[in-house]
Amino acid sequence: MLVAEDDDTVREAVRECLADAGYRVLTAADGTEAIELAEREHPDVAVLDVMLPRRDGLSVARSIRAGSDVPVLFLTARDAVDDRLAGFAAGADDYLTKPFALAELLARIAVVLRRSGRVGVGRVVVGDLVIDEDAGAATRAGRDLQLTATELRLLGYLARHRDRVLSKTQILTQVWGYDAYDPNLVEAFVSTLRRKLELHGPRLVQTVRGIGYRLSLPALPAESVPAGADPMVGR
Repeated sequence: MLVAEDDDTVREAVRECLADAGYRVLTAADGTEAIELAEREHPDVAVLDVMLPRRDGLSVARSIRAGSDVPVLFLTARDAVDDRLAGFAAGADDYLTKPFALAELLARIAVVLRRSGRVGVGRVVVGDLVIDEDAGAATRAGRDLQLTATELRLLGYLARHRDRVLSKTQILTQVWGYDAYDPNLVEAFVSTLRRKLELHGPRLVQTVRGIGYRLSLPALPAESVPAGADPMVGR
């Protein structure tokens, strides 16, 4: 994935957000560098600031479009109708105005990737837990979990980062957009999600005090683990 943004703070925030979501991210600080990276690396999607130095985002999009059908999403502070029309005329698939929530950017990227047929969110399987974000459904032990859209996003994020401790800030950024909510929201949703998961099996979402949360398969009882075996199933 290519991110071209001349503001160092915004570029780094977007890079960290996308990398944390599992994307391989290439960054550029100006339009010329963005075109060179796109030609050399062939990214699956290009996220472009409109007001780039050397070559503006519209010029970059036209250059990319000349040799590729890679999806293009514009980031800009300019939200007049004429600006939007110019972006779409240059080949944009979507248009997000600043300031924006990182969670919304992630959602829009997922949409343009699915629409282009390049990448699907797909299925995540952890033990008897199956999450199908494309279908908007999750099951445990074959039973439908009846999750809301937000609960599904939260569960999917935890499951894609299985066995990794995720801070409340990371979760807010990926699921909601940390600039609009507070950490208490994470606690409330994790609590509700746990109740639904634990109707059909032992606890999967663990609290790591002072840090955040981790989704892991429960350890088997000691007597159930053969000598020399890894006690964590499915690693």
